[in-house]
Amino acid sequence: MKKLTPVIATLFIFISCNHDKKIIVDHGFIDSLIGNYTEPAAIKFNKDEIEFWGKRINPANPGFVNETKYAGALAARFHLKGDIKDIKLADSVLYKVDSDFNHKEAAPLVSLASHAITQHQFKKADTLLEMAKKIGLKKYESIATSFDVDFELGRYDLCANQLRTIRSSNDYGYFFRKSKFEHYKGNLDSSIKAMLTASDLAGESIPLKQAALSNAADLYIHSGKLQKAAELYMESIHLSASDLHSITGLGWIALVHDKNDSLATKIFEFVHSKSRAPDPLFKLSQVAEATGDSSLQLKYAKDFATRSADSAYGNMYNKYLIELYTGILKDPAKAEFISKKELTSRATPQTYAWYVWSLFSNDKKEQAYSYYEKFVSGKPLEGLELYYMGKMMQALKKGYNAQQFFKAAFDNKYDLSPSKVRDLEAALKE
Repeated sequence: MKKLTPVIATLFIFISCNHDKKIIVDHGFIDSLIGNYTEPAAIKFNKDEIEFWGKRINPANPGFVNETKYAGALAARFHLKGDIKDIKLADSVLYKVDSDFNHKEAAPLVSLASHAITQHQFKKADTLLEMAKKIGLKKYESIATSFDVDFELGRYDLCANQLRTIRSSNDYGYFFRKSKFEHYKGNLDSSIKAMLTASDLAGESIPLKQAALSNAADLYIHSGKLQKAAELYMESIHLSASDLHSITGLGWIALVHDKNDSLATKIFEFVHSKSRAPDPLFKLSQVAEATGDSSLQLKYAKDFATRSADSAYGNMYNKYLIELYTGILKDPAKAEFISKKELTSRATPQTYAWYVWSLFSNDKKEQAYSYYEKFVSGKPLEGLELYYMGKMMQALKKGYNAQQFFKAAFDNKYDLSPSKVRDLEAALKE
């Protein structure tokens, strides 16, 4: 990526000197990134790691180090390339290690718990972590991993205590988790500050630095500061073009801020060519929605639903499937089924909001409102869920409540598709 450095430096100047101009994502940079793209060093290194540790495994003489290193490299490739088969293979290797060592080693179980979180198997992660704790974990590892599990399961009181216990002024993991918790509480500025501190504490680790930078950029999008978001996405891409999340983030800014659907399409298609994950298909469906091309939107929505509904993905894409089945795919009964399944995995205000919206879309209005009152009302929600609840209130002729939800959703408008933003704007004028 060295030959892209001048272009990136130029874009930093472009961004910093054009605050008054509407365009944020530079077409020239994207053309250069795509046209000059070569396999990033991170991907080459990961390939070597998989080959090295894989060759050292002797099925006739099961070991620990070679197998766990191999599984770690496979999991890393999943994050780089999005092929769900990699993390499934990593899991099978780790389960064999756990069995070969008579369930007396905690490390494979901790890794399995982390992988389960990635695959949105949160109760499974909880079970695996408890097994690891019984074998024995160091205090920090136990508390930090407990936070990761408890946060996803909606055990927020436990999370607050865990953060207090591992509180530190110079620990990446503490500030990364603090950022997530502050975001949940709605303290966006504090969340951003904590994530930027995590970035500063990443040291020489490019993956850790990129995780913090791209997450901070996402938070800036939530807060409507897209210029800042673009700068951080660019900084991460400068470290390594393996960060497809940040490249996708630039595509989103091109779509929702710059109104450049052709550039957004180019970016999402590029990411789709480099990743096995279905995410770019969802983004492409949103581009088609923004341009009013319903047939193309339907095509991408169906492609995404087919890919992401594969049992290998488990619950990873339930949020997006619910949005599609209550929208363009017009199958609210399926959305209800998916959202109910999601609740068995984690019951949080967000997942209850998905269930409420699915019930309402499936013409179960009384049941939907009952669940809303019990599990959603007064709870912190994000843009999409606020929009759902506003639409429900609007249909129920609860105009004041609808407007409050719409105003809150509009504060998070850059998290929403352009068509939803247009719908919000129309509703707020009423």
